[in-house]
Amino acid sequence: MDDNPATAPLPDDGPLHGDPGLQPERTALAWGRTVLTLIAASAMCLRWLPDQGAFVLAMFGLTIAAGSGIYLTQRRRYRRSVAGIRAGRLAPDVAAVFWTAGACVALGALGIWLVLS
Repeated sequence: MDDNPATAPLPDDGPLHGDPGLQPERTALAWGRTVLTLIAASAMCLRWLPDQGAFVLAMFGLTIAAGSGIYLTQRRRYRRSVAGIRAGRLAPDVAAVFWTAGACVALGALGIWLVLS
């Protein structure tokens, strides 16, 4: 039996845990809002493309990469949260938060450089 919650299959019937309003659902919604925000930021980057040139493509690529990374790892994070609730111990996903914060800082730095140049 595979004890790793990141690779454990999700059941097709019934709730994953007793309370549908618990932390995994709220966290999944928050990460979803983050992905939408990054998509909106990437669209704003494209707006500057005719005036600022190819430099803006770095900002666009960063926002798309960050949003895609969050989207592609969301299911694993959700499974891990549910398994943590079932086990009675849940560790935060520190790496995901640091990667997202790093992408936002890099995007902000690129934006400041773009405005000042």
